[in-house]
Parts: sequence; C-alpha cells; structure tokens
Amino acid sequence: MKKKIIIIFIILTGFPGRNLVFAQLPPIFKGSNTSISEKDPRSRFYLSPQRIVWQSDQSGKYIIDAKNLLNSGNGQAELINKDLATLKSDDKNKPGILLDYGKELHGGLQLVTGMMKKNIPVKVRIRFGESASEAMAEIDTTKGATNDHAIRDFVIELPWLGALELGNTGFRFVRIDLVDSNTELLLKEARAIFVFRDIPYVGSFKSSDERLNQIWATGAYTVHLNMQEYLWDGVKRDRLVWVGDMHPEIMTINSVFGYNEVVPKSLDLIRDVTPLPAWMNGISSYSMWWIRIHRDWYYHQGDLEYLKKQKTYLLGLLNHLMTKVKDNEENLDGMRFMDWPTFANKPAVHAGLQAMMVMTLNAGAELCKVLNENETAKRCEETVAKLKKKVPDAVNNKQAASLLTLAGLMPAKEANQIISVGETKDFSTFYGYYMLQAKAKAGDYQGAINNIRNYWGAMLDLGATTFWEDFDLSWKNNAAPVDELVPDDKTDVHASYGAYSYKKLRHSLAHGWASGPTSWLTEHVLGVKVLEPGCKLIKIEPHLGDLEFVEGTFPTPYGAVKIKHTKMANGAIKSEINGPKEVKVVR
Repeated sequence: MKKKIIIIFIILTGFPGRNLVFAQLPPIFKGSNTSISEKDPRSRFYLSPQRIVWQSDQSGKYIIDAKNLLNSGNGQAELINKDLATLKSDDKNKPGILLDYGKELHGGLQLVTGMMKKNIPVKVRIRFGESASEAMAEIDTTKGATNDHAIRDFVIELPWLGALELGNTGFRFVRIDLVDSNTELLLKEARAIFVFRDIPYVGSFKSSDERLNQIWATGAYTVHLNMQEYLWDGVKRDRLVWVGDMHPEIMTINSVFGYNEVVPKSLDLIRDVTPLPAWMNGISSYSMWWIRIHRDWYYHQGDLEYLKKQKTYLLGLLNHLMTKVKDNEENLDGMRFMDWPTFANKPAVHAGLQAMMVMTLNAGAELCKVLNENETAKRCEETVAKLKKKVPDAVNNKQAASLLTLAGLMPAKEANQIISVGETKDFSTFYGYYMLQAKAKAGDYQGAINNIRNYWGAMLDLGATTFWEDFDLSWKNNAAPVDELVPDDKTDVHASYGAYSYKKLRHSLAHGWASGPTSWLTEHVLGVKVLEPGCKLIKIEPHLGDLEFVEGTFPTPYGAVKIKHTKMANGAIKSEINGPKEVKVVR
C-alpha cells in the first residue's frame, strides 16, 4: 500500500484570492529530524541589466563584448562559449564594469561563467550601490560607504563553467572588478536576483498630473520593496523593524495592498522582544506609535480576533504611559525622539511628545472600548483632558506644529502658517507626511499638493526610483542625478549630504517612512476616509485642487472600491463610485 504524502495548505492572506500549496520535504527525509522551519513568502525574479554605465577599458584589450551582458539569460552555463563578455587583467590593468538594472531592487546577483582556459576559480570584487557613485566607492570613513546591515562590497571566487548567486541587499547598480593579475573571466550573465512579495497593487491612483501619479507609484513601490520577511525601514540599511517608522508604511499598505501578513508579523515581533516597561526600539514615542498603528490597522482591516490578542500588552502599555504624565505634561524617559531633524530641538520634541501622548491615549481609549475595557478607556480620556490643559509652544517647528494640530492642541490654520514658511524648507521625508496631514486639516489641500510635487518630485528629478531616508530641497542645487557618474563640476548628492545615522553614502535611498504622499493622495485627493472598522463605512470627499480629474481604487477586506472624480466646466465635481455591497459609502 502506498504511503500518503501529507500536503500542507498555506493560505497567504497577502495574496487575495490565491492559495499556495506546497509539499513537505521529499519522502526521503521521512524518519529524519529535518523539518521545515519556515517557507519564504517572497518570490524571485531574474533581471538582466539595462545598460552599462561605465567600463574601465574602452580599447577592447581588457574588456571585450561587454554589451553581451545586456542580453536576456537563462542562468545556465553552456559549453559553446558563445555571446560572452570577457574581462582580462595583466600586471598593471584590472578591468571593471558598472551595470545599471534600471530600478532600485532588493536581492542579489547571479553570475554565470564560461569555459575559461584555466580550470580554476576567478576572484572578483562585487560592489552593490543604490546610486552609481556608491557602487564606485570604497568603504571608508570619508564618504560613508559601509557594509552595515547588508554586505554590499566583497571579494568572491567564481567557478569555472558554472553559476554563483550572491548578495542580499538593496541596490540598483553593480560594479564587477577582476582582483588578480593575469586573469581572464568569461562572463555569460550578470543578472539581478529580485526578491519581493509577489502581491497585487489593489489600490491605484491616476490623475491629470503625471508627476503626482509617478510620486504615488514611487511611494507604493518604496514600501513594497521593504515588505520582506518583516516590514523594514530600508532594504540596504536599517533592515530592521522600527515600529515608529512603520506608521507611514502601514498607511501606504492600507491604501495600496490592503491586508498583508507582514504587518501583524512585524507588530508582534516588536511586541514580543519588548517586555514592559521597556520602550520599543528604546524610544518612548515608538511604543506610542505601536498603539496608533493598531488603531489604524484595525479600522482598515477590521480584524477583531487579532486585536484581542494585543489586549494584555495594550492595557499594560497604556497604564505605563499614563504614569509618565506629571503636572499635566508628558514626562517620558527613554530616547525622546520625533525625527532626526528635530532631535536636538528639545522644546520641539517636548511639544511633539505631548501631542503624541494625546493622540495615543485617544487611540488607546477607542481600542479599549472595542475590547470592552471601559475602565482603562475612561482613564485614558481623563489623562487626555489633563494633557490638554497645558499646551506647549510649537517653537515655530514644523514637526511640532503638525503633531499639535493633529492632536487638537493647536488651531489648524495657525499650524499651517508655520508649516508653510519657506514652502518645503525643513521638511523631512518621515514627518513630511504629518505636515501634509496638518495642511489638509487646515483645508490647504492645494498647498499640500504643491509640496508633494516640489519636495518628493525633486527626488525623482535626481534619478530616484524609490524615496529616500531624508532629503532637503537645497541638495538639488548643482547636483548630478544618482543614476550617473558625477562630473567634477557637479555635486554628488548621495556622497555629500546627510547627518546622524545617514551620513553620506550610508544614506538609504529606499526608505519606507518616506512614502507619505501615496496614502495622503488616496485619502485627500481621491478622497477616501475610513469611518468604521473593516471599511464597512467610508466617506468619499475629494479635493482635486488644480487637477482636472482623478481616478483610482481603494482596497477593503471585501474588495476594491472604484472611484473617479471629474472637474466640470463650472468647477463642480462629478463622481462615479462603485464598490462591494458590504462597504457603505457616504459623501
């Protein structure tokens, strides 16, 4: 009688409507102690380079037929030695080549070799870079190129007539150099290994302004790239779960992908490694962000059973936070942090933390009522009433003013006056999202749209395909784009700027916290606001500003809502809205 092979059915909720089925280990493993630890939820695609940015030799002596690397490959070494690129070194010349894969990617590199004359491994140096200049740089303390979080600069041996896969980082460019003298490398392929979650973009956004469309899509892709085993901050550096940084990312996920298991998996990870009374990531505000994220996640996804699993930790954290209110003011310890540009401004940080405490306890009260923890909800509301009695000065700081107005502690129009000084001067890619939210609260939708075009759009002008860890509009002055080698008379924007943990080439050029315009455009221009948990009730209220039309889709647990708004000749907005019957739409 044949033995049955047990099949495991894994339903990946990030793949709506798609059930993935895979077998256990092959039968030969039966009786051994080997078992599956985890199945990788991600997919792998192979991408050929789109262009050769640079090669050290143009004479044809040391680099021959490099263009062959642009051909589509199959990953298989072959005996015929046809259509290969050749790199040759001598005592004085060790050739190198720089390849561009067209977009920022996460993953590694597949190198396929030919049949070299000498049947020995060939030593090469590989450098990954988010910019062309990073892939060309040395690791040093001057320009900031590092191997932190992910090795992106290393020496390795390639086999004779074989293939090797290597690397695990964020990159767009790869430089390959021969290391030894008097060596020949026959290279058939140098394909990027693109590793990502193969999930549909359920949400969409298209307007009469192609620049805004591109910004929306770039923010969505930036977060998508960071949805790896866990929800990271950056695919090159900061490959960690920073829970505060996750809030803009999760709002983008809600607007683009809908439910994905990477969110609860990451929220649970940071909870489980942070026993109370410790602060998540060592930062008091980040524990507050955990609560605010749960509120927003619950409203969009409506998963009550998951929320119930947070009850014990949630109540403990709320009670701990309330002990940090003294004389109607927050008195938080741990690292006191909003974002890096405000880090040294203690009055601004205090104002921001006061506002964060109000918003967090309000969110906590909402969740407690859902969980029938009415006594804790009451205590949260009483503490908020105390905090509102002592409103700190925003000290003309845009971050502080934004949080104060979102917390209801400062008139929105007053906050907008501070935020609007110098347009996007002193914006940050992280808290820029909350500045946009504050401007929306003040009714300055056109001002926010302009800010998005000018600030996030400037990164696109500099060759970005994902949004950066930080950015200042002044960096654009006389700067070369990041997808080109920098001429002597231009500024290397990647190697020249940055501060704190993101100095120069250490700066991440694919940082999920910078995706704020994506969810902002969905919420305020497409006009979607969730009013009841699980998107059972949503309000559609578009603000087109100077746009002629906007259309798109919004993910809900029941399917996508399709929306189109067209500005008529008299200025009125004509709306067409279609969605699942379970979702009630009000206007």
